[in-house]
Amino acid sequence: MHISRRAQRIEPFYVMEVAKAASAVAASVAHSDAPMIFLNIGEPDFTAPPLVQEAAARAIHNGLSHYTPATGLPELRERISAWYQSRFGVQISANRIVVTAGASAALQLVCLALIEAGDEMLMPDPSYPCNRHFVSAAEGTAVLIPTTAAERFQLSADKVAQAWNSHTRGVLLASPSNPTGTSIALSEMKRIHQVVQGRGGISIIDEIYLGLSHEADYGQTALVLDDQIISINSFSKYFNMTGWRLGWAVVPEKLVPVMERLAQNLFICPSTISQYAALACFETDSLAEYERRRAEFKARRDDFIPKLNALGLTVPVMPDGAFYAWADCTAACSKLGVNGSWDLAFELMHRAHVAVTPGRDFGSADTQHFIRFSTANSMAQLHTAIDRLKALLA
Repeated sequence: MHISRRAQRIEPFYVMEVAKAASAVAASVAHSDAPMIFLNIGEPDFTAPPLVQEAAARAIHNGLSHYTPATGLPELRERISAWYQSRFGVQISANRIVVTAGASAALQLVCLALIEAGDEMLMPDPSYPCNRHFVSAAEGTAVLIPTTAAERFQLSADKVAQAWNSHTRGVLLASPSNPTGTSIALSEMKRIHQVVQGRGGISIIDEIYLGLSHEADYGQTALVLDDQIISINSFSKYFNMTGWRLGWAVVPEKLVPVMERLAQNLFICPSTISQYAALACFETDSLAEYERRRAEFKARRDDFIPKLNALGLTVPVMPDGAFYAWADCTAACSKLGVNGSWDLAFELMHRAHVAVTPGRDFGSADTQHFIRFSTANSMAQLHTAIDRLKALLA
């Protein structure tokens, strides 16, 4: 059987490969005194809150399971629009919101709509691997530009201008970012977008962790800058609905019918049950619960990262959002006699029963010296993980 070159270009998602290995080890130590602690997957340990679960059950009971419009339930688009107004003080017309089968579908639709074969999209290195594969699947090329801790591991307007060439179509950024949890200051985002617009390009901003911003200086949507910015968002992270596979894109109005046509052919519509459930995300009690959980994520960050630093697993930039710690593991590799973050991840998995993600997935600019911890786990589990790492590295 001949496999297409397109499929062959897509690298394995090493996060999931490590997760499979960790699950296998976990099964072998499940009944030991030190069961596996999973700090490798970016999935909240919280589930959908009660009102959301009840709304899903009610939709099933009432037979609300038929197709919806390809762009999503009009009522859900209106509620997302109202959330932008109440949370960020920005008016986004519901007509610009396209509800999708997860943020992944939103990215796929946007890339298919806007990227031609041979187009290049500028992205920071490190960055979330699947984003560059959406570009590749649309026959484009992701151009990873190395970044540093001094730059908060994000692109600057100057770097975008320097890297731009005749094949460049635009930028695909994430704020806050996976794996670093760092955001782009709104003033710098404005400068980047001005560079992109001045060259007739497109600015796509992955904002799926925006609801989990912890610092006032960064917790603003890029949508306040211009109605030509494309924002990708999701019900997975802040709204704790990972497996419900529901997201959305905010796009210029002229792009909506294009997105709709593609969605009709590729997905028909997002999950109907998930959409009816998501309506309850915006109830007062649900939003209060989400804010309580956001505060818990911040408390975990504030407790866990200083302890990592004390162990020599230095986090060079304090994350301002999401639930990740991007830690320099050079000292730990030296102490344990292993060669880079990939080997270290398996060493920690087998010897400390702590699963982490090596930097390999996220790019090639020094990523072999970094591992990603997910703090989307309970405080008790994080404390136990620190104790085990301390014992191993002592």
